[in-house]
Amino acid sequence: MLKENFTDLLYLMAVAEARSFTQAAAKLGVSQSALSHAIRGLEERLDLRLLTRTTRSVAPTDAGEQLIKNIAPLLSAIESELVSVTDRQGALSGTIRINAGEHALTSTLWPRLKPFLQRYPGVKVELSADNSLTDIVSGRFDAGVRLGEQVEKDMVAVRIGPDWSMSVVASPDYFDQHGIPMTPYDLHQHNCINMRLPTLGGLYHWEFMREGKPVRVKVEGQLIFNYLSSRIDAALSGMGIACVPQDSVAEHLESGRLVQVLADWCEPFAGYYLYYPSRRQHTRAFALLIDALRYRG
Repeated sequence: MLKENFTDLLYLMAVAEARSFTQAAAKLGVSQSALSHAIRGLEERLDLRLLTRTTRSVAPTDAGEQLIKNIAPLLSAIESELVSVTDRQGALSGTIRINAGEHALTSTLWPRLKPFLQRYPGVKVELSADNSLTDIVSGRFDAGVRLGEQVEKDMVAVRIGPDWSMSVVASPDYFDQHGIPMTPYDLHQHNCINMRLPTLGGLYHWEFMREGKPVRVKVEGQLIFNYLSSRIDAALSGMGIACVPQDSVAEHLESGRLVQVLADWCEPFAGYYLYYPSRRQHTRAFALLIDALRYRG
């Protein structure tokens, strides 16, 4: 039974990850009809509906989700061992898949990856920018990048970046017209540029700290964005106040295009961590990558 289902299980995981037969087929290098036929055959042999299909989307059923969750670590372990065997026989090579949020990718991961890739041209790295808290095991990622507080307890976490802080900013014109907030609670009187949390679907409550005490403020405004770059652009355009990572607007603050407020309320916190399953058997390429990314202060 394993022999006839193995490839179809890989196909199932690809479709579930892409949420699309078209995208999964392109990634796998097979036709969409062949992929659909394979999944349908797997469902018939197991006598289970594994995917819910509509004209616009495709998603795993509860049974499909459970199956993927259970087999993903096993397939990952097999793939890791095959790569490891090849790795021991010759030059450093292989593909490493990493999931990271937009800011983590641009500010920390990518700058540290570039010299590693230049040093080891045989290693391929696939970077997936995703602001949701993706399950890296079911998504078949080798590792992910998150803030330390967001890493599950059963994962190994390696710090890869320095402390950083948020910055509350707006254009000079905005503050000239609407005044400057003196405390986070004054933000209730301002047009704030909000961020939608992709995992929970709610709006981000702006987080502050004063003398070790956390303060969370629910703000309102005309605009809501999913991505950091859009919030910065809106702030530069005088559309309101944004709460963004300090490093992402450093040049705009220096040039005067943006002005920072409430700096005393924005204390630094621990930076990003690379995390991966503790049970994973490392390839030599992955072990060297971890060492290259490790933050040494």
